[in-house]
Amino acid sequence: MNSRQRRGVILLLLSVLCAFGAFAGVLSVISDVNSKVGPEVTAYQVKSDIAPYTSLQPGQFEEIEMPERWLSANAVTDLAVVKGKIAVTELRAGSLLQDDMIVKRPVLQSGEQEIAIMIDAATGVAGKINPGNLVNIFATFAGEREGEKSTSRVIVANAKVIEVGELTPLDPRRDSDRGAGPTEAVPITFALNTTDAQRVAYAESFAEHVRLALLPENSPTTLRPGEGSYHLDEDKNK
Repeated sequence: MNSRQRRGVILLLLSVLCAFGAFAGVLSVISDVNSKVGPEVTAYQVKSDIAPYTSLQPGQFEEIEMPERWLSANAVTDLAVVKGKIAVTELRAGSLLQDDMIVKRPVLQSGEQEIAIMIDAATGVAGKINPGNLVNIFATFAGEREGEKSTSRVIVANAKVIEVGELTPLDPRRDSDRGAGPTEAVPITFALNTTDAQRVAYAESFAEHVRLALLPENSPTTLRPGEGSYHLDEDKNK
């Protein structure tokens, strides 16, 4: 082997050693990154915007992988938890799903039944009434006899709201016998006992107006004698 061949062999060996060194360096960097990032876990993010108090379905979310150490403690890692839940607030597309974004949908108790009525969106809902709220249901009835005053009544106190529907245009013929009525309404579903459900059904059919009054959280109404109904002459006599 002449000197030129020896130099070639030496250069080849040096190249192999450099390649091994570079490979070892890459492995070291990967190992260092893995040690800092850690293993990945499954999480879920919102596919598209979800309105507040909407019932949730697994198809509204998509699976993603992210490092476990970067995942918040309340992040949802199992989509089974959204069953029977509703959004607490608006969920934005791309947001990481967390368990404080969702709550259990209000359910019926023993002896209760669901009843839904249409409530004037302008005077009865105003976007503030949501599932789980307590409301007083007011109805205004015309006098039964000529010259008799109209009366406002609390037909149900502390009614529990379990669902709020979408804004719906009303058939203008629906209230033709009672004069001009609202043009849009929202279906509100309540959990009521049989007697209160009958009161609500009667009011929707025969009352001139049905309105809701939102109650403070954990502060139900206690009606005193005489507070269940009102007519204007009561103020005139004071």
